[in-house]
Amino acid sequence: MKYIKYNWLLLAVLSFSLSSCFDLEEEVFDRVDSSIYYQNEKSVQGAVASIYDTGARSYMEYFWYLQEFSVDQVAWRSWNGGLWGYDEAEKFVLSTHTWTPDSKIIRSTWETSWTTIGLCNTLIADLQTLNPASLKMTEEKMKSYIGEVRTLRAWAYYNIFEIWGGALPLNISAGTDVPPTADPDFDTSCKKIYDFIMEELDGCVNDLERNSVNRMNQAVNRMIKARLLLNSEIFIKENHYNECAILCQEILDNKYGTYSIVDDYRSIYSMDNINCPEVVMAFAFEVGQLECGWMRDMPFLPYNIWEYFGGTYTQSPWNCTCLVPSYDNSGNVNSFGGTDSPKCFLDAPYNDKLGAVYERYDDRDIRKQNYIYDETIGNYKGMFLKGAIKANYGKGEALKADADRDGQPIVYVDQVGTFMNKGRNLETVMSPRWGETTSGVRLVKYPIYPESVGIDFQNIDEVEFRLTEVVYMLAECKMRAGDSNGAKELVNNVRKRYFTASDWSVVKDIPGPGFTDFDMDWMLSQWGLEFLSEGRRRRTDLRRFDKFTQGQWWFFGRATEDGKVLPAQRDRKYEWYPLPSSALLVNPGLIQNPSYK
Repeated sequence: MKYIKYNWLLLAVLSFSLSSCFDLEEEVFDRVDSSIYYQNEKSVQGAVASIYDTGARSYMEYFWYLQEFSVDQVAWRSWNGGLWGYDEAEKFVLSTHTWTPDSKIIRSTWETSWTTIGLCNTLIADLQTLNPASLKMTEEKMKSYIGEVRTLRAWAYYNIFEIWGGALPLNISAGTDVPPTADPDFDTSCKKIYDFIMEELDGCVNDLERNSVNRMNQAVNRMIKARLLLNSEIFIKENHYNECAILCQEILDNKYGTYSIVDDYRSIYSMDNINCPEVVMAFAFEVGQLECGWMRDMPFLPYNIWEYFGGTYTQSPWNCTCLVPSYDNSGNVNSFGGTDSPKCFLDAPYNDKLGAVYERYDDRDIRKQNYIYDETIGNYKGMFLKGAIKANYGKGEALKADADRDGQPIVYVDQVGTFMNKGRNLETVMSPRWGETTSGVRLVKYPIYPESVGIDFQNIDEVEFRLTEVVYMLAECKMRAGDSNGAKELVNNVRKRYFTASDWSVVKDIPGPGFTDFDMDWMLSQWGLEFLSEGRRRRTDLRRFDKFTQGQWWFFGRATEDGKVLPAQRDRKYEWYPLPSSALLVNPGLIQNPSYK
């Protein structure tokens, strides 16, 4: 059920678009007064549901850009150094760590991120004034709804805290002027925001329901707190790994709901994933209501991909995103793209511990195959597109490329470059700006079904919290405490589902491609393989391991276009994003991240 309170949304948006000196208490005529709107529990449910809608829409796209394009697994490619998409340059600066306070995506993220918080503030204030009995509700039920919205607000605050840190204001009241930055000192401000999120979560966890998959619940509340504890060294320069481990164990012991790791990973992303015991919380996507499912696969796929999937979906693929390549551009150029003897970034002379994501999957991993739908088993296999791409899951005619290779067969290579041999020194061209249309392996993380199955991929619920994250958080805490065997055992309890029994007996004691030990580098890699392109954590994970600006992958520190070299170790100022210039202009109370002054 949806509801609309137009003035609330307007005020929420304006509160971070206008100067704090403006009076926002204007007379409006499209408001539904709370005493009129709230007539029964159903109206409360509708009000709460609308915030999930707003939260998912504001989070799915822009936060995905900031988390994924800035790290070592996903790239926005363009060809011949030109533009691809209306804002290609904005995504390019994310990949190269060259953004500024004027970057459009940062501004858009800021402008959209406050809507959810503003609506939460207003709804909490409204619900706290209502008499539950008059709505035929118990006080416990009303507390549950308020706790749900408080957890939603804490989740939204955690998301922006990951991005801007102490440059944020604490806007936690409805109907007030825009507040300034939480504290003039960045680190003190971080502590205030950290403490607020922590106190909010602890203050409402017992009011929440258990096992409500499409809603904030007790386990979600605890998982947000665990994320906060896991990343406390980033946020407040304090080590809370032990507390994180204790909390994770409580979640795994089903103290806050009943969950378990599944043997078939595909059930996490299936049409009925709300029944998957590993899924703790998922946004309820549905065509015609909450439509964000296209963000999961569409950026990776070519325009004519429906010939491959056998569908006629209305969503148009972008054909602009690919996995960061596993191989450099050395060797002789092939006619279909790529070169015949490239060097893998996993191997000498590179020996990279980051990037090269496709080749980090063991060849025996059942995920490491081209995505197909097998009608004989009524399910799909694999999650990549690599090599020659043909219609009907590889059984039909070759799909044709567009742009630079217009009319030629699509043959995806695990390299990014312009391989049409126009005299360019290919070994020096390692940059997402020079990626022709067949560059890069493509990802199909959520299944896309043939039309004959009658399932629209956009209706699959978006998993925001799943139990694997808890397992991996506990494993990392053990690893940091010196218990590498304990960490390995926990990760292997998940990892084994990606192999046949015979393969697993061989693989279980092998760290995998690029690694010789079950160590911290291996742990970080496992995070990346498990949560590839889910938009939740990769940037934050790299920061926690001090690899975001200090780590080496792909082109950083190596020859790039026009002989330019981007440093292997980037300026630490990029570990936080800057406040957008537009926000500083309209709210004098905000203080820019000190690294960008």
